[in-house]
Amino acid sequence: MAKTQAYEGYCKGTPTILVKEKFGNANVYTKNTQSVLNKASGFISAYDFTLNPYRGCQYGCSYCYAVAFSPNPPMRQDWGNWVIIKQNAAEVLEKELQKWYEKNSTRSPSIYMSSVTDPYQPIEGKEKLTRSLLEVMVKYQPTLVIQTRSPMITRDIDLLRQFHRLRINISVPTGSERVRRDFEPRSPSIFARLRAIGILKHSLPCNADYDTRFSVTMTPLLPTLEADMFSLINKLQVVDRVVIQEFHASHNRTLVASTRPEALEITKKYSWWYDNEKLNYLVFRDKLIAMLPDIEIKEGQAGFGYD
Repeated sequence: MAKTQAYEGYCKGTPTILVKEKFGNANVYTKNTQSVLNKASGFISAYDFTLNPYRGCQYGCSYCYAVAFSPNPPMRQDWGNWVIIKQNAAEVLEKELQKWYEKNSTRSPSIYMSSVTDPYQPIEGKEKLTRSLLEVMVKYQPTLVIQTRSPMITRDIDLLRQFHRLRINISVPTGSERVRRDFEPRSPSIFARLRAIGILKHSLPCNADYDTRFSVTMTPLLPTLEADMFSLINKLQVVDRVVIQEFHASHNRTLVASTRPEALEITKKYSWWYDNEKLNYLVFRDKLIAMLPDIEIKEGQAGFGYD
């Protein structure tokens, strides 16, 4: 039986993995990994693989289901205050892609980056691990979907513009800064995310040779104040798809996508929305459809495929 790994700061006995440094509020750890391409399943089963450069996420959003995949209960309780760097990820990815093409010479893999972390969380600005993975992947040209809430993605335009099949999903769950600060206070501003989408749209090629697509994912859909509604929807015209979804249902199970108690507590502040969430969701969806007639409006899992 494999020995349980004990992380410094989150164990009672002698730790086996020490803190490398403190980055902002987060304890940073480094580990080698045996594999970075994991078989995609469940919500994103349309892909061959998921790719997560890091474990944990410094944004620590109140509603994030990925907390369920923390290494141990103390780290689960301290979500957002630790991150694990998969330090050999680039060399492992190179070997895994070589192996793929040895067996699948006529078909490129489809990769979703990332499913349980943000590849552009703050530590990426220093480590450039995600960038190193892009440098590997661009040589192999997978179908690639990048999911992030960070404007830092614009740093890698020079690499992104070389991918022939690329979709970029930017998470924008609300159009209201007040709401964002309540549910995800450590995350980038809504303005910065929407600005990043515009920069990407005008910087990346989209033609017969480069199939580049853009989505805004409002998953989960958080309230947007009426005063911010028109401005938000108007700015969404730059993408080709908007994905919406209500909070995941909670079934008191740990390894499923469910809404965390922290987020449910915050919803009490927005009773005007959550007391009739289903109706408000449908009204918002209908506004999107009416105001964005040339843009795909998809719900839930249907919106997370590449096509």
